[in-house]
Amino acid sequence: MTRRDITIALIGNPNTGKSSLFNALCGMNARVGNFPGVTVEKKVGRYEDSNGQVTVVDLPGTYSLSARSADEMVSVDVLLGDYSDLPQIDAIVAVMDATHIERNLYLFSQVNELERPVLVVLNMWDRLEASGVSIDVAALSAKLGVPVVTTSANKRLGTTEVKEMVRKLFWEPRIATPGSLFPEVFRTEVSQLSGWINSQGQSIRTYAAERLLLDSGGLAEKRWSSLVDQNDLRRRLQAARERLAAADCRVPGIETNVRYAWVKRSVEGVVDRDPHPRVTSSDRIDRILTHRWWGLVVFACLMFLVFQAVFIDLGSYSLSAGIQAALDGLSDIVSSVLAPGALRSLINDGVLAGVGGVLTFVPQIAVLFALIAIMEDCGYMARIALLMDKWMTQIGLNGKAFLPLMTSFGCAVPGIMATRTIDNRRDRMVTLLVAPLMSCSARLPVYTLMITTFIPGTAYWGGWVTLQGAIFLAMYSLGVLVAIPIAWLLKRFFFPNQPTPFVLELPTYNWPSWRVVVHRVWEQVRSFIARAGTLILSTSILLWAAAYFPGDHRQEIAMTRDLELAMSQKVAANPSDANDISSGNVTRLKALINEERGRLIQESYLGQFGKALEPIFHAVGWDWKIGVGVIASFPAREVIIATLGTIYSLGGDVDEQSDSLRSQLLESKWPDGRPVFNVVTAVSLMVFFALCAQCAATLMTIRYETQTWRWPIFTFVYMTSLAYFGAWLVYVIGSRLGWG
Repeated sequence: MTRRDITIALIGNPNTGKSSLFNALCGMNARVGNFPGVTVEKKVGRYEDSNGQVTVVDLPGTYSLSARSADEMVSVDVLLGDYSDLPQIDAIVAVMDATHIERNLYLFSQVNELERPVLVVLNMWDRLEASGVSIDVAALSAKLGVPVVTTSANKRLGTTEVKEMVRKLFWEPRIATPGSLFPEVFRTEVSQLSGWINSQGQSIRTYAAERLLLDSGGLAEKRWSSLVDQNDLRRRLQAARERLAAADCRVPGIETNVRYAWVKRSVEGVVDRDPHPRVTSSDRIDRILTHRWWGLVVFACLMFLVFQAVFIDLGSYSLSAGIQAALDGLSDIVSSVLAPGALRSLINDGVLAGVGGVLTFVPQIAVLFALIAIMEDCGYMARIALLMDKWMTQIGLNGKAFLPLMTSFGCAVPGIMATRTIDNRRDRMVTLLVAPLMSCSARLPVYTLMITTFIPGTAYWGGWVTLQGAIFLAMYSLGVLVAIPIAWLLKRFFFPNQPTPFVLELPTYNWPSWRVVVHRVWEQVRSFIARAGTLILSTSILLWAAAYFPGDHRQEIAMTRDLELAMSQKVAANPSDANDISSGNVTRLKALINEERGRLIQESYLGQFGKALEPIFHAVGWDWKIGVGVIASFPAREVIIATLGTIYSLGGDVDEQSDSLRSQLLESKWPDGRPVFNVVTAVSLMVFFALCAQCAATLMTIRYETQTWRWPIFTFVYMTSLAYFGAWLVYVIGSRLGWG
C-alpha cells in the first residue's frame, strides 16, 4: 500500500479513559496547547505505523455534541474540519466505557450522523470482565454498522488492534448510514429550514440544520444569525418549534427520547447483565467517600495532605530550595566571570531572577498535577466534585471549582492551571478570574512585616486570641469574602448564559496508571515553561531595566570592585574563615553600596514613576517609597520587601524578619515630621496586597490559559482597582476613628 499520513480524532466523555488511550497510542510524542480563541485544551499526538504517520487529536471530554458555548463547539468544528490549524479528520474513534455502554451510545448516535468513518473502542474491558457483564462485540458491530474493538488502555492492552483498525478504516472506509432517528415531521422541518438557508446564499449540512433546530439559544443559532437575516431566522425557528410541539414532537425533549430509544434497541441481545446486580467494591467505598458527613471528613483530611504536599517546606531538601541554590551558584559564576556593570546586573538580576520566577513554580505544578492525575485516574476526583457541589453552588460555582480555589491559597499559578478540570467554560472562567483573590503564600511576607512591626500584640480571652492573629486571619479571609460578590458579578454581567446542569458520572474506582500520571505531569510542566515561562521572564527583564536605568552606576561599580577585592583578600588571608567575611572595611563598603543603590533606584525610571504617582499614593497614606515598592512588586508580591530594603539603603537581602528594616519603617517620616507608617497605613497596605494582582506569573498564566490578553488585563484592572479602593476605605475610616 502507498504510504499516507492520516489524522484521527478521539471523542468520548471524561470518564471513558480516553486520555489513557491517547497516551498509550502516542506516548510522549504529544503537545498541549489551546484551541484558538477558546479556553479548551488541545492535545495533539503522533505515532508511526507501517503506512505512515498518524496524527491523533484528543478532543475535550463531552457527553453530547449539543454545543451552547464556543468551548463546547470545538469538538463539532474539529470533526467537521472547520479548524484551519488542524488537517481534515480522516476517521473518528469513539471511546466508550465498556461498563456503561448505554450512556456512551448517546454521544455515538450524534457522532455517527457526521458521515465520517467511525471506530468504536470499548475501553476498560478488564473491568467489564470482572463485573460479570458480557458484551457480544460482533453483534454490537453489526447493529452499529461500524467496527468495534476492545481495550484496557491503562494496561496498554488492545492498542495494537486500535492502530490496525484505524488504518484499515482509512483504506476501506465504513460509513454507517443508519438514516435519521427522528420522526418524519421533524425531518420535514429540517428540510424546509435547510432549503431556506440555502436560498439565502449559504450552504448548510443536514446535521448542522438539525442542531440549529434542536439547540434553542445555542451557539449554532448565534452563528447562523450572523450569516442570514437574524430576525427572519428567529421567526422561522420559533414557528418550526411550535409546529413540532403541536405534533407531539417538542424540542429539545424529542432528541433525548429518540436517541435513548435507539440505544435501547442497539443493546438488545448484545449486553448480558446479571438480573441481580452484585454490590461492587466501588459501591462499598462510596458508602463512606460520598456520605454527607463521613465523605466530608475524609475529603478534608485528603485536601490537607494535598495542600501540605504542594506547599510543605522541606528546607534545604526541597526541590524549590535546590533550584534556588543552583541559580545562586550560577549567579556566583557570572559574578566571578563578568566585571560589575550593566551586563552582569542584567544576567543576575534580570535573566536569572526571571528564570527563578519560572522554575520555582515547577515543583508545585508537578506535585499538584501528579496528585490531580492520581485522583482523576482512580475515580476520586468526580467524588470531590459531587461532595462540594452543593456548597460551591452557594457562590454560583460548581463542585469542580473547589480544588483550584483551595490550591490558590498556596499559589494562584497551579490553582489557575487546575481549572482545566472544570468542563463548563462559564464556571471555569469565573473560577479562573477569582482564584487570584485567594491569599497566596507570596502575601505572607508582607503580612508578617506589617503585623509584627505595627500591630500591637494585645491579647484577649486569657491570651487565647491576639490582635495580631485576628488581623492575620482577617487578611486571609478577605479574599474569600470578596470573591463571593465578584463571582456573582462576573456570572451576571460577563458570562450571562443560562446555567447548565451539573452532569457528572461517577466512574468505577481503579488503581491509577503511573504512565498516565507521569505523562500528565510532563505535559503540564512543559507547557508552563514553554508558554507562561517566556512571558514571566520577559516581564522580569523589563522590570530590571526600569529599576536600573537611566542612573549613573560608575560609583556603584567602583565600590563593588573594591568590596570584592577586600573580600577576596580576607578569604586569602584566612582560608579557614571563608564563610566569615565580615570586617570593618567590608561592612563599610557594603553600607556605602547600599546607600548608592538606594539613590540610584530613586533616580531610575521606576523611582521617577513612583514619585509621579505620589499624589495617588497619598490618598491611601503612602509616600513615594511605598509606592515604588508596590510598583516593583509587580513580578511577585514578596519583592516589595527587598525593594524597601534597597530604598532605605539596607540592601536587597533583607527579609520580613529584619530588625533593621523594621527600624527604618518606624523611623520613616513625612517632610512635616509625621511618621509615614502607623497602624492604619500598615492595614491599608495589607488590604491592598490582599486584593491586588501584583503577580506577573499569575497574569501570564491567565494569558496562557485563555489564549488572549483580554482576561489578564481585565484581572489586573479589576483587582488593582478593588485593592486601591479597599486601601483607601481602610485609610479614611481608620484615620477618622483615630487608629493611627
